[in-house]
Amino acid sequence: MTEPLVVDDQTRIRRIPERQVTEREQLYAILDAGLVAHVAFVRDGRPVVIPFLYARDGDSLLLHGSTGGGLFLSPEGVEVSVGVTHVDGLVFARTVFDSSANYRSVVVHGRAVAVPADEKEAALLVVSEHLMPGRWDEVRASTRKELAATSILRIGLDRASVKVRAYGASEEPDDGEDRAVWAGVLPLSLVAGAPEPSPSAGGPVPASVTASAARFPVRSGL
Repeated sequence: MTEPLVVDDQTRIRRIPERQVTEREQLYAILDAGLVAHVAFVRDGRPVVIPFLYARDGDSLLLHGSTGGGLFLSPEGVEVSVGVTHVDGLVFARTVFDSSANYRSVVVHGRAVAVPADEKEAALLVVSEHLMPGRWDEVRASTRKELAATSILRIGLDRASVKVRAYGASEEPDDGEDRAVWAGVLPLSLVAGAPEPSPSAGGPVPASVTASAARFPVRSGL
C-alpha cells in the first residue's frame, strides 16, 4: 500500500470536498489513462496555459516539448500547476441547476525542471511507450539533432489533488420535480477510429497502432 496523498492548504478541495480522493493509486490511474496535460504558469507577469503530451514515470510526470518553448528555458525550473481531466459522462438531472458531469480530475502543483541531457533519451522512451506502446522499437533511433531540439520537463507528484464524481442524477423525494422527465447519465469516452495510413505507408498496420487503439475501445449504447 502506497502512502496517501498529502492534503494541505494547497491541495485541499474546497468545493464539494467529499469528492476528494487521497489514494495514490487513483492518482496514478487517472494520469495513466490520459494523453494531454494542461500546464499553467506565469510568464512575463501574465498567466499562461499550454497543453502538453505527457507520461507518468513512477512518482513524477514527464512533459514533452520543444527546446524552443519558453517554459523550457529556465535552468532552475518553473513553478507550475498541471491539470488532467477525463469527462466520463453528462449527468441529466430534472433541473439545469442539478445537472452535472461525471469526471476524474488531477491537479499537480510543483516545480517543473528540465531532464538532464544524459537522461533525456530514457525519458523520451517513457513518453513514447505511454503514447504509442511499442513504437520505439519499430522506428529508427532519434538523431542527436532531434534530441537536442526536444526537451522533457519532470515534475514530482508529491503535491496533487484528485477529485472524482461517478454517480447519477441527484433525486430527493420531496424536490417537487416532474418524474415524467427523463433523468440519468450519458456516458462519454475517448474512442479510436480506423487507422488512416500515410500515402507512402508500407506494410500492414503495426502493433504499436493496434496497441494504442486498444486503449480506447468503442462504447456502445445509443
